[in-house]
Amino acid sequence: MAAAEVARQSTEGARNLLLSAHVGFDSMPDQLVNKSVCQGFCFNILCVGETGLGKSTLMDTLFNTKFESDPASHSQPGVHIKSNSYELQESNVRLKLSIINSVGFGDQINKEESYRSIVEFIDAQFEAYLQEELKIKRTLHNYHDSRIHVCLYFIAPTGHSLKSLDLVTMKKLDSKVNIIPIIAKADSISKTELQKFKIKIMSELVSNGVQIYQFPTDDETVAEINGTMNAHLPFAVVGSTEEIKIGNKMMKARQYPWGTVQVENESHCDFVKLREMLIRVNMEDLREQTHARHYELYRRCKLEEMGFKDTDPDNKPFSLQETYEAKRNEFLGELQKKEEEMRQMFVTRVKEKESELKEAEKELHDKFDRLKKLHQDEKKKLEDKKKSLDDEMNAFKQRKTAAELLQSQAQQSGSQQTLKREKERKNSGFL
Repeated sequence: MAAAEVARQSTEGARNLLLSAHVGFDSMPDQLVNKSVCQGFCFNILCVGETGLGKSTLMDTLFNTKFESDPASHSQPGVHIKSNSYELQESNVRLKLSIINSVGFGDQINKEESYRSIVEFIDAQFEAYLQEELKIKRTLHNYHDSRIHVCLYFIAPTGHSLKSLDLVTMKKLDSKVNIIPIIAKADSISKTELQKFKIKIMSELVSNGVQIYQFPTDDETVAEINGTMNAHLPFAVVGSTEEIKIGNKMMKARQYPWGTVQVENESHCDFVKLREMLIRVNMEDLREQTHARHYELYRRCKLEEMGFKDTDPDNKPFSLQETYEAKRNEFLGELQKKEEEMRQMFVTRVKEKESELKEAEKELHDKFDRLKKLHQDEKKKLEDKKKSLDDEMNAFKQRKTAAELLQSQAQQSGSQQTLKREKERKNSGFL
């Protein structure tokens, strides 16, 4: 800030001097032109609109070439972004053109989130440029700028009013990209209906606070034509790559049973107006507006989210170094606070775990004591039972021995009596 103030004061205090001879710095514009031509240019167009409105055909017609494009079906599950880049050359000027198409837009039953993928894609390009800009070693001079320079919003030629999807989408996009609304397939409605439709569209955009791109009128060389063309918005266009012989010339046109619609005839459609405004007159302004307005807004919001500001709470100048130091100290303070919280949490968790382990150990000891006592009781019962069984076995053995003794004695007495009776029988026989 201080350096800028010094530069401003030095400029205000500069004296005007007359040159006595030619020096040569009047060739600066030529040098800039030569350098720009050598580097080439880039231009990125986003086409948003429902499937079947002729977005690809209009791009082919605008740049008088055939771009590679596959027809999209109406059965897409969601909206996805398809980007194609092409290298074009006209005379000695090279243009790297990127055409981004929103495939499947408006084809879903629930269209509530149809704009989200488009917004995310635009923000992603801004974020990529911001990350490159914030690098220590930047290569912006040969960086491929993928930021969207213009959004051609295709409106269905209903002839009544804008759909709610169109209003919501344009409202979400107007702060992020330059929007040029166009009525697609304008040959499908009459001139009277078309004029009423244009008035209805502009009144709805104004009443809903949608800001579309206005062609600049601050440059005297283009102020008149741009002011006139602002009154023709939205442009009603017809696209065609077919050439039909009309008179002695081959012209791009659409052939119908009732007649021929000439694409480049301004009484038939606004295609020429769109081409003049988009490519031949305001292409560089669209690039500048993207960088100076939309990208700067995104950059400011992102840096403010990161905590960077130009002034302190007292509205005094605040340098980037001071902001960095303040954020660094704040980050270190938060880091220390979180570290202390984690340490306290760790200590608490350790204490809780220790108490849990002690409880578990106590429970294990109690369980061991109970099992030990139970084991001892069971062992004592078994020993008592064993002793009882041993006593019963000894008593049984004694009774068995006594019985065997009595049995042997009885056998002996029986054998003696038998011998005695036999002896007595023999004695009685002799007598």
